[in-house]
Amino acid sequence: MKVLSRVDRYRAIFSMGIKESCHHVLVDDAGRIRTGCKVLPKLNKVTIRNKYPLPRIDDLFDQLRGAALFSKIDLRSGYHQLKVRESNIAKTTFRTRYGHYEFRVMPFGLTNAPAVFMDLMNRIFHRYLDQFVIVFIDDILVYSVDRESHEEHLRIVLQTLREKQLYAKFSKCEFWLEQVVFLGHVVSAKGVSVDPQKVEAVVNWERPISATEVRSFLGLAGYYRRFIEDFSRLALPLTALTRKNVKFEWSDKCEQSFQELKKRLVTAPILALPVTGKDYVIYCDASRLGLGCVLMQDGNVIAYASRQLKEHECNYPTHDLELAAVVLALKIWRHYLFGEKCHIFTDHKSLKYIFDQKELNLRQRRWLELIKDYDCTIEYHPGKANVVADALSRKSRLPKSALCGIRVALLNELRGSKAVVTTEDSGSLLAQFQVRSSLVTEIVRRQSEDSNLQKKFEKSKKGLEVEFELRTDGAIVKQGRLCVPNISELKNAILEEAHSSAYAMHPGSTKMYRTLKKTYWWSGMKQEIAEYVDRCLICQQVKPVRQRPGGFLNPLPVPEWKWEHITMDFLFGLPRTSSGHDGIWVIVDRLTKTTRFIPIKMTSTLDQLARLYVDKIVSQYGVPVSIVSDRDPRFTSKFWPSLQKAMGTGLKFSTSFHPQTDGQSERTIQTLEDMLRACVLQLKGSWDTHLPLMEFAYNNNYQSSIGMAPYEALYGRPCRTPVCWNEVGERKLVGPELVQITTNNIKLIRENLRKAQDRQKSYADKRRRNLEFQVGDQVFLKLSPWRGVIRFGRKGKLSPRYIGPYQITERVGPAAYRLELPIELARIHDVFHVSMLRKYIPDPSHVLQDQPVELKEDLSYVEEPVQILDRKEQVLRNKTIPLIKVLWRHHGAEEATWEPEYQMKKSYPILFS
Repeated sequence: MKVLSRVDRYRAIFSMGIKESCHHVLVDDAGRIRTGCKVLPKLNKVTIRNKYPLPRIDDLFDQLRGAALFSKIDLRSGYHQLKVRESNIAKTTFRTRYGHYEFRVMPFGLTNAPAVFMDLMNRIFHRYLDQFVIVFIDDILVYSVDRESHEEHLRIVLQTLREKQLYAKFSKCEFWLEQVVFLGHVVSAKGVSVDPQKVEAVVNWERPISATEVRSFLGLAGYYRRFIEDFSRLALPLTALTRKNVKFEWSDKCEQSFQELKKRLVTAPILALPVTGKDYVIYCDASRLGLGCVLMQDGNVIAYASRQLKEHECNYPTHDLELAAVVLALKIWRHYLFGEKCHIFTDHKSLKYIFDQKELNLRQRRWLELIKDYDCTIEYHPGKANVVADALSRKSRLPKSALCGIRVALLNELRGSKAVVTTEDSGSLLAQFQVRSSLVTEIVRRQSEDSNLQKKFEKSKKGLEVEFELRTDGAIVKQGRLCVPNISELKNAILEEAHSSAYAMHPGSTKMYRTLKKTYWWSGMKQEIAEYVDRCLICQQVKPVRQRPGGFLNPLPVPEWKWEHITMDFLFGLPRTSSGHDGIWVIVDRLTKTTRFIPIKMTSTLDQLARLYVDKIVSQYGVPVSIVSDRDPRFTSKFWPSLQKAMGTGLKFSTSFHPQTDGQSERTIQTLEDMLRACVLQLKGSWDTHLPLMEFAYNNNYQSSIGMAPYEALYGRPCRTPVCWNEVGERKLVGPELVQITTNNIKLIRENLRKAQDRQKSYADKRRRNLEFQVGDQVFLKLSPWRGVIRFGRKGKLSPRYIGPYQITERVGPAAYRLELPIELARIHDVFHVSMLRKYIPDPSHVLQDQPVELKEDLSYVEEPVQILDRKEQVLRNKTIPLIKVLWRHHGAEEATWEPEYQMKKSYPILFS
């Protein structure tokens, strides 16, 4: 009602007894003011359409070439500043639950409203259009080449608006900008680029589930198609889904097309604005998928254009398809090319002689007549030419004849590395061109924008600072190093080129600083380089942490009594004995260190393991209070926890992939493995026949942590062994003396254990550092810890060291955290030790993607070969080893490796089938 009251004061009048009216809809205007928007289907249906043309957005931007300053003016509710003729007010009636209303001013929703308002604006600014003003309905952009002229232009525009009584909304106006967002594009002196906020809607678009949603996505993405090379070819799988009588099936090609279009929009280049009087260059290409062309001027891309082939065009011969691409370029850019000189490059050589051919079909004759309207030449360039990459790698000059072989994609890459291709007139028929950096020129040009740098230079002229001086080319340098102004855009360009480009390959901060300091200088340079390297997403994922491992040692509490708190683990992979045993169940008492070695089979069921547990442990030592173990599936299954719960035993599982939690069992298994090796070598026979003797020997060996042998700690006296034949003599098994000795031993053992834990913690913490995170932090997870990643027959050669990032949802204990894992890792326990985590340092430029590989439950994976690329023989002194070059899944050809052929045949026989 408040909105209607405000509207009633200056927009609408109350009316009674109306027979025809429409519904009224209230909408938010950019989240700030609620305005009226009417739905007038009946009125619009009978209205004669006003054919007044709206300007092409591309034409508007073309007028901005050379402009350096911009001001944007947005009219306040523009349509409402135009009155409705008295006789037509009744036609705008709308109804609400508070009554009927009529508009006195032009409402939103009328079919002719945009055309009428555009006509009004063109008449008002007719004298200034395309000189320093462009208008699109109620959006006004004032542009100028310098500050003086811009001040005059602004005065004229604002005075005109005052005279015509048109009011702007100050909160939406922007003045004196070097870069402005206008009609969904970002405009600056460099050219036109896409508006990141508009592109965000496309990037965040969820996967379409119907043809209608595909059309909506293509409509929004197509608004920026002039920024995307081969847009039609990329969108072909999606376009096919929108055709009639086609079943909607989302394939891998559709997903690839969907993601590639979003990626191209995010990385869309800045398109230059054309300059009248300079030659244009067009690169054309055609395939059975569509036609594509690129318009360039002075080595800068002005626009891309492409379209898919029509049904009848699919039958065209190659010659006609290539000619159709030329015609497409001339038609779509007619407003640029008509009356201007242009050079058309095509990779179809016969088109070069199209003007001299005598026998042409009707279609070719029609197209040739169109081409003759333009001042153009058609030249040939080979489709596989790659001279720009060669120019970069050799840093030398190339003949001008090679210029025709430049491919547009490589030119874009060259400009991305801040390089400029220029030609020199040497007076010879074959001129030369060279590659030089445009970044240095940009730095020198913008040094005047840094006031602090200018102050330092002024002091140097007065002799107050001798380090700064002026070079002959006008650049300010410090001890011969080019001074970079405090402009983040320039510094980021330098840092990106020195770190992330293909010619740098992600060096560390020290190496990067040493490299850059020879050429550049700016205040705080070393710190900014270190922060940039820390934020690099690739470095965070692949580089190891060079610092001490995180997380101090947190020992388990010392038990109160014997066999109340135990640990257990399995040792598998042993040779199968005649009894069928191929593993050992290792169970250790945490207080006395007494150990049981129980032979088992890999195939033993949980029921069989439970019987062994009762027979060997419970029957002799009683029911334990707690059991510490790893997350073996046998321990985490439903049966084992249910059994222990019924017995009253608590289960404590180690943190995921952190075997140090149960370091006692791990260390015992290491000792057991050594004993097994010695036993097999010395005593021969099956290892399980000697296992009881190994258990006897282990329990009677001195343990430094408790200060005695486990047997003595358990029974209160030393065991009679072949080493010590002392007669035990008569002794009361149950007496005050034995009870007192046992009690004293337990106290001594517990004291020794505490001292041992303190000593171990002191040693361990010297090699560790305190590392803590907060709930909500984003962290990387170490990939395949402890066991390592087996790839290409080696450990972790090309594998990423970290995956993620994932969010911390809970702190579990002093040194463990629970992570929010994706559904792909649902089988993995979500609690990890702090040493496995690495803090993610965010940056707005990061594009986080899902992991491209399928991980196992232990966070490891084995890479699969997909193709043999090459063969060779490695000749040694006494033999020759056949090698094959293998392409691995998830990796490009540049990461292919040479592997022994016999090993690959053994491991991957399907590769040779």
